[in-house]
Amino acid sequence: MNNRYREEEQEKMIDEQSEAVIQETPTINEELAQAQEQIKKLNDLYLRSLADAENFKKRINEERIRERKYGSQALLEKLVEALDVFDRVVSIKTDDEKLKSFLQGFEMINQQLKQIVSDEGVKKLESLYKPFDPAFQHAVEVGSNPNYDDNIVISEIQSGYMFKDRVLRPALVVVNKKNQEEKKNE
Repeated sequence: MNNRYREEEQEKMIDEQSEAVIQETPTINEELAQAQEQIKKLNDLYLRSLADAENFKKRINEERIRERKYGSQALLEKLVEALDVFDRVVSIKTDDEKLKSFLQGFEMINQQLKQIVSDEGVKKLESLYKPFDPAFQHAVEVGSNPNYDDNIVISEIQSGYMFKDRVLRPALVVVNKKNQEEKKNE
């Protein structure tokens, strides 16, 4: 009887373990749902990675275009400085005939350099007697001239230049500000 009792007990334990394994084992539908969820996550991750790669390609192409477009900017900044000095030199007035002939030659070279810089896309900013614009000009001084309105550039200390659509060098200017007495008189 002991044997039989043990056999029944063992069968009962085996049945309980089988039921536990069956209950723990996911059904085919549950496995399918889990697999489909994982496929959705992986597909989303794949699409995000693909979009990131496309955005990276576009950004790299835009940077290349920008580098080509503005590649000569540093050189032109230095050249503009030299042209300003050249302008001052050729504007010297003298009575010496030899010096005048040298200055005429320098003037021709200066004009050629200006043409080259212009062909590359550099334009001189016109700011004298126009409203002050902080995007293109730096006010280094405030002046007072009753003939002009407030915030009008009355003097240009250093010329400003544009390179294509960027400010190569802002103009250094003196801006008009009327004092209180002048404003009251008007």
